[in-house]
Amino acid sequence: MATIYIDGKLRQVNPKQNLLHACLSLGYDLPYFCWHPALGSVGACRQCAVKQFRNEQDTAGKLVMACMTPAAEGTRISIADPEAVAFRAGVIQGLMQNHPHDCPVCDEGGECHLQDMTVMTGHRSRVYSFGKRTFRNQYLGPLVNHEMNRCIQCQRCVRFYREYAGGDDLNAFHLRDTVYFGRHEDGVLENEFSGNLVEICPTGVFTDATLKHHYTRKWDLQMAPSICVHCGLGCNTTVGERYGTLRRTVNRYNHEVNGYFLCDRGRFGYEFVESDQRIRHPLLNGKAATKSEALERFGAILREGKAFGIGSPRASLEGNFALRTLVGPDRFFAGTSDHELQLLSTILRILREGPARSPSLLEMEHSDVVFVLGEDVTNVAPIMALRLRQAVRQAPMQIAEKLHIPEWLDHSVREAVQNEKGPLYIASAYATKLDDIARGTYRAAPDDLARLGFAVAHAIDPDAPVVEGLLPDLEKMASEIASALLGGQHPLVVSGTSCGSQSVIEAAAQVAWALCKVGRPAALSFTAPESNSFGLALMAPRPLSEAVSAIKGEPTSTLVVLENDLFRRGPADVVSSLLKDAGHLVVLDHLDNATTEAAELVLPAGTYAESDGTIVNNEGRAQRHFQVFDPSTDVQESWRWLHEGAIAADSESGAQWQNLDGLTAAMAAEIPVFASIPRVAPSRKASGKIAREPNRYSGRTAMLANISVHEPKPPDDPDSALAFSMESGPESAPPSLIPFFWAPGWNSIQSVNKFQTEVGGPLRGGDPGIRLIEPSLERSWKYCSTIPAAFQRQPDVWMLIPMFHIFGSEELSLHAQGIGQLSPHPYVALNPVEASQSGVNAGERIKVSVEGSLFELEVALRADLPRGVAGLPAGLSPAKGILLPAFCRLAPIPAEPSRGAP
Repeated sequence: MATIYIDGKLRQVNPKQNLLHACLSLGYDLPYFCWHPALGSVGACRQCAVKQFRNEQDTAGKLVMACMTPAAEGTRISIADPEAVAFRAGVIQGLMQNHPHDCPVCDEGGECHLQDMTVMTGHRSRVYSFGKRTFRNQYLGPLVNHEMNRCIQCQRCVRFYREYAGGDDLNAFHLRDTVYFGRHEDGVLENEFSGNLVEICPTGVFTDATLKHHYTRKWDLQMAPSICVHCGLGCNTTVGERYGTLRRTVNRYNHEVNGYFLCDRGRFGYEFVESDQRIRHPLLNGKAATKSEALERFGAILREGKAFGIGSPRASLEGNFALRTLVGPDRFFAGTSDHELQLLSTILRILREGPARSPSLLEMEHSDVVFVLGEDVTNVAPIMALRLRQAVRQAPMQIAEKLHIPEWLDHSVREAVQNEKGPLYIASAYATKLDDIARGTYRAAPDDLARLGFAVAHAIDPDAPVVEGLLPDLEKMASEIASALLGGQHPLVVSGTSCGSQSVIEAAAQVAWALCKVGRPAALSFTAPESNSFGLALMAPRPLSEAVSAIKGEPTSTLVVLENDLFRRGPADVVSSLLKDAGHLVVLDHLDNATTEAAELVLPAGTYAESDGTIVNNEGRAQRHFQVFDPSTDVQESWRWLHEGAIAADSESGAQWQNLDGLTAAMAAEIPVFASIPRVAPSRKASGKIAREPNRYSGRTAMLANISVHEPKPPDDPDSALAFSMESGPESAPPSLIPFFWAPGWNSIQSVNKFQTEVGGPLRGGDPGIRLIEPSLERSWKYCSTIPAAFQRQPDVWMLIPMFHIFGSEELSLHAQGIGQLSPHPYVALNPVEASQSGVNAGERIKVSVEGSLFELEVALRADLPRGVAGLPAGLSPAKGILLPAFCRLAPIPAEPSRGAP
């Protein structure tokens, strides 16, 4: 630590940071615009001026920009010096000269960083009386709105979009004294992280376009801490509600997981909660029923015969455990295909028995050499891709370090580093969005990807099995990748289930284990298909295929399906047969789907915004989401429906718990791996009351004036310390229960500064979540010796692989209005050479025959696909239930015969 003096007071600060960072970390209010903890310093706005003195005798001093001055030992500054105060006031006067001062109609009003800084600087009145500069706003797509007249030219937007997120379709355009931030023409922003502009921009230039559909002021939102359910990374979010509807999602800072950012699917996918397909009341034989009727029927059919349960990788641990308890562990089945369950089980075995640790996203960002094997990271785990974009900067940082340029001095670092990138190698079945920063890429069928991985492991450690018959070019690439991994201080291997290949997963593990064996401890990260895939797999459910035979012999059985459309898990004929064989079918879910349509009884399950629950991310980190509002309908948590159903059936499992704390305690006692789950968040009684509503919340009586003019009693929350009111206890909320970030004078999202141990560091009290998976300390693992043969193309047969899309491949977000507009239509992708040889053109419709099913799909040409491989968009109908990879045949659709004249 360094000792500095701020307005005569001695302070201890981080000497590797700048003075603005130091002042904010110490709790001082110093205005700024262009600086951001994740982006570093460029000194563009000149708003953070302070007076610096040479020594104790110096009384004149000089003005410096705090964001551009290191917090060196012995530094003396004054924030309150009159000259510095006057300078900052003059800067804000100039910045606001052309601003429209439209706070009453601005979407950002009430949580605007510009508002906070102008008040902090004392700028309360306009003195400029001439005509103001005006701009034409652009259409930037269904997710982000543009209002250029509010711009103060801080440069944050283009710095994040182009330099941090890797986008190239947003830029700064300059003409004389006018700067314009936008696209070269109207159009949808192409980067997957464009929604972060809403929070990055300190004014209202970029705002949430989805919020405009149901706008409300930020202080009138009821909020709760939550976890994104649209991929397996477990990004932390804050969700906001008003008038009983979900209005928006914003980032909730977690240093170890998502940091300051969200992907667009995570930020805007929330609209599925208000979809027209929401199930809001029980359905009995397709007709609406009351809650009491539904529970009476549920209890009756549970008493008739044996009950079987199918869990879900998108349901909480509590929901899955409640179902497991209701039906018994022997009759609890995985809500995934057998093949996917096998892949997940393999991953868990590798992470728990092997020496390589599963890293947090923060640790991934600090890796200096990365090998991605078989994954389209950007479309499957987007924020991981954003972290990897920062990881390739780690090795080149040595250039700046040798020149004694501090890491936070962003412009100078980039000037020194130029276009240098650290080693990133990507081996995938098709081109990915990270290829532009990769040192080397390789595209091949899954078996060939695995062979490359095994070859890399052998090049690292000769004791690893040899890959026979490897082509010279591939041997050279394997040697290059191995050399790069061995040369890194923090090597990282990334893989996952996207290829559907056990061999790819084992090959990735082999690379990481080889590195560990030769003294280069490697991190090993696997992506997860859905939000709680790892949590479900940790429960060790029986394979789904076994449910078919088990139910077939029980004509009076009851099948309970938890938050799962089984028609996405397997061929339609197999799933239909399973559902018909069950004597009774009960489905708990959020949205209408093919499985709910076949059900005798449908119970409306609460989404993540209407329920409390725990999910386990790809790191093995258990985190909890909390209910943001109490629905006025019969919607409630799946685990509560199952609990009440057990009581209605007079089952012994119904009396085991009464609330969330009791449920998590029972789960921890029964399943050893979940022993720490009760500590994921404080119990209801362990923390004082915490308000979901800001202290500026208004209009509760007016909201319900059409019903009653009396203030209604807020509903009680039996499951957490969060209150449906503005009333809070005297103590601060623990990190896992912070519903929103706010501090006096800091109304914008950047008030998170006040909750961190230091700016950009962990939250005070520790970041939310508890790790459930750690590597083995014993040397009990062995190299895999089963290496697949090279892929051989068969005449007129293609290997069909899944192709992932950030918009469309995930089940729930597809029902969000904005996301739905950006998702692709179903297609089959072919290599142009093979398409030409088969007489097929782009845009034509052809028949695709796979595993006995026949589909008509439009042809898309992808030159990045290997020969003999075809692609199908994952999760998009009509082939969403087909298990990939699989082999298929293609056939042109014959033209309709022309009819002659009568």
